[in-house]
Amino acid sequence: MVELGSVTRALLAIAHDGADERALAERICQACVTGLDVDGAVISVLTASVSRETLWATDATAELLEELQFTLNEGACMEAAATGSPVLIPDLHHSTETARWPMFAAAVAEQTDVRALFALPLQWGTVNVGVLDLYRIAPGGLSAAQRRDAVSASETATLLILGLRTDPGHSDPERDGGMSWLDQSHSSRAEIHQATGMVLAQLGVSAQEALARMRGLAFVEQRLLIDVARDVVSRRLRFTEEMR
Repeated sequence: MVELGSVTRALLAIAHDGADERALAERICQACVTGLDVDGAVISVLTASVSRETLWATDATAELLEELQFTLNEGACMEAAATGSPVLIPDLHHSTETARWPMFAAAVAEQTDVRALFALPLQWGTVNVGVLDLYRIAPGGLSAAQRRDAVSASETATLLILGLRTDPGHSDPERDGGMSWLDQSHSSRAEIHQATGMVLAQLGVSAQEALARMRGLAFVEQRLLIDVARDVVSRRLRFTEEMR
């Protein structure tokens, strides 16, 4: 059994306290700074789209890194969003990978003291929810344990953010009976159950993947999960492989 890292444990605790989106992003960033030996963190959502938004930055340097990448449309954050894979640069001054982002690398060197940058995609299935960016002033990579914790934490953060954006019951403990949306019993609502079964049949995937597809579409279209489910049940919406 793999032991959960300190950051992942901290994020799992947040799942039960009804934090709103920006408060959640702040606490995710703070947990990463505390538990991963980094100097700053920033979370963006819809990173690769024109609707991108910075939810929280721990400091001015983190905010500048985000602005540079958005302005120049290149960098570790943009690559993580596009590929769905972590981009880990232990030394920005001595890495061949930065050749892919010449303008960003030059701007970071000129305008900041940042040496290491770690971009972790907030990814669920084929949907990129956003990116968690971490930086260090001193060069140096994440240890193996830190990397495992960072990846696990980014997966947990994805679920938390996606839940807040697509499930109106998550932030209402009284209506939910104090039950986290991460508990699969949240889908006991008949329409979501029925829609999950229909998408499962349409795509030939597991129930978990079918629910993920519906949540992903809800996120991209900035709708509630229940509204997508109702469209599926009423046959106004049919999922196909081309919708990946």
